[in-house]
Amino acid sequence: MFYSLRADQRGKGLIVMREQRAGSWPITDDLPAQREQVHRHAARAGLRGQRLDDLVLAFSEAASNVLEHAHGRGSVTVWHSLTDVVVEVTDHLGRLSPGHRPRPPLHARSGYGLWLMGRLCDELVIAQGVGRSSVRLRMRTGDDADLRR
Repeated sequence: MFYSLRADQRGKGLIVMREQRAGSWPITDDLPAQREQVHRHAARAGLRGQRLDDLVLAFSEAASNVLEHAHGRGSVTVWHSLTDVVVEVTDHLGRLSPGHRPRPPLHARSGYGLWLMGRLCDELVIAQGVGRSSVRLRMRTGDDADLRR
C-alpha cells in the first residue's frame, strides 16, 4: 500500500489517496494473457462494462507499442485506490516523450495508439526519464464514473 497526493475535484486543495498496488510484471509477446491480467486486476478494483473494456484496449495498445518500438523491453504495473484504477506501462528504451499525443492525419497508416489511449481513458500521462518512458492510464471507478469523463 502507498499514498499519493492529488488535487480535490474543486481544485481547492490536496487530498491524500490510499492506493493499493495490485501487480507488476514484464511485457511479453503474450498479449492475450497480459490483457487478462489487467482485466482481472481492474475488475477486482471495481471497473465494469465498457470502461473496463476501454482500459484493457488502451493497455493492449501501450504494450504493443513497447513490443514494436522498445524491442519488448518494458513492464506493466497496476494499482488502484477507492476511486481509480491505474495501469502504467514503462518501456526501457526511453524514446517516448510527452509531446507524442497529437491525432495523426486520416491518411496515416499508423500513429493512432497514443491518441486512442487518450480518448479511451479518463487520464493519459506520458512521462520520460533517463533510459525509460511511461504511459499512465487512469480510469475512475464507481457508479458515476461515466458522468465525470
